[in-house]
Amino acid sequence: MLRNILLVLDDTTGAAAARDLALGLARASGAALTAAQIMDPPGAPEAMPAGSGAFAARRDAAQRARQQQEAERVLAEAQAAAGDTPFDLLRLDQAPEPALLRAGIAHDLIVLGRDSTLGREDAEDGLAPAIEALVRDGARPLLVVPPGWHPAPGPVVVGLDASIPAQRSLQLLALLGLAAGNPTTVLAEDEALAEEAAAYLRAHGALAEGFATPEYSPALLLTEARTRHARLLALGVEPRGGLAGLILGSPVARLLRDAPCPVFIHG
Repeated sequence: MLRNILLVLDDTTGAAAARDLALGLARASGAALTAAQIMDPPGAPEAMPAGSGAFAARRDAAQRARQQQEAERVLAEAQAAAGDTPFDLLRLDQAPEPALLRAGIAHDLIVLGRDSTLGREDAEDGLAPAIEALVRDGARPLLVVPPGWHPAPGPVVVGLDASIPAQRSLQLLALLGLAAGNPTTVLAEDEALAEEAAAYLRAHGALAEGFATPEYSPALLLTEARTRHARLLALGVEPRGGLAGLILGSPVARLLRDAPCPVFIHG
């Protein structure tokens, strides 16, 4: 059962959608919610001509002031959206990847916007730069939320192969209750695996049925999520290589970039 959610806040539209999803999950499950803001300090000192130190200090101070102002605005918007739903604030003053990997240890689930820049200039290829590290090195599943997403009726779509990461992802989806009470479609490599997985989800309260898809691939899952108007797409990946390697331009990265709904992913 979902008990602790870590929400990653920043000023992107995907982060706003992630905020609303995390608040909805907290209200429905009674889970505690922590909102994390990355207050990444300026980079390492640069080699500068003599006499330029004062300029660099003023520049860094202005950068910190802008960052603080933006963080306060985003926090005020989160408080307004939360209403009576309580949440704790966690401000992290290191680079996003190690900060979120450490903070994630105390939570069941990390929710972040697909395009979250986390204090950087942009999200390359439309994907939050921290996603790869959180999947590769993190112990907790992610919910990656697309910009402009709004809750809508639809099934949960689960992509499943026989790999250990996929089986772990299925178990976490069930134990966290993210499919409970929802129509759920399991797409697997063969009929036996599809039905076994559907039966497992039914035992955890999902209204699940399984279908064999011999051409199982991230591209097929993306098509099914669109065709079925999915409310959530769930998959496991092997983060260290192969077809599912989570590198920019890989099939799974393209699925994350193009998915019409939140993606539950675990490595």
